[in-house]
Amino acid sequence: MTARDDTLIERLERLSAALLSDCLDRSGIRGNAMASRIRPLYPGARVAGFAMTVHAIPVHEIPVDRDDWYRGELEAVDALAPGDVMVVSTCPDGPFFGELLATSAMARGARGIVLDAATRDTDQIAEMRFPTFAASINPLDSLGRMDVDAVGVTVECGGVSVSAGDLVLGDADGVVVVPAASAEEVLRMAEERASGEDIVREKLAEGVSALEAFRRYGLI
Repeated sequence: MTARDDTLIERLERLSAALLSDCLDRSGIRGNAMASRIRPLYPGARVAGFAMTVHAIPVHEIPVDRDDWYRGELEAVDALAPGDVMVVSTCPDGPFFGELLATSAMARGARGIVLDAATRDTDQIAEMRFPTFAASINPLDSLGRMDVDAVGVTVECGGVSVSAGDLVLGDADGVVVVPAASAEEVLRMAEERASGEDIVREKLAEGVSALEAFRRYGLI
């Protein structure tokens, strides 16, 4: 997609990560569900939007020039736009995100963050209801431990390759990524499958066997 279509987010929000993962499988895109370590920060957290990718790196010293403190991290947050989901690359236990950055991201219209790294200020972020999906939690400051060296590049997060503009959906089951080029096909397939599952659910509740339901509708 050369231009973002915000109606895709509306359609994405009506789906689930599990359903979307199934449809990615059937379209030949396997392995686009992130590793199980990427979990919602609070119960009921859901995120749907376009990936704004951030490449994070571990660092081991505080910059000499104070003007460089947090520079990459802050510029990444300032680059967020309405509809974005910040997706931060794998940086094990690297501290990255907290309440103040969540406040800034929310003010810019970001829909949430997915990071294969650590977050903190968890009570405050949960109270804000800013959708946050993280690999870990720790109280550390990022200064001198983690920084950002690129924004908008393809990154790996939770074992999945994510490019800017890909669709991201996260819920209690985990986080799934739909490549931008396949968005329309996969969403259409997921919407059709969701309608079919409504019928199967009704038949199963009526007592139709799982095997018969699968044979009849091809869904289970």
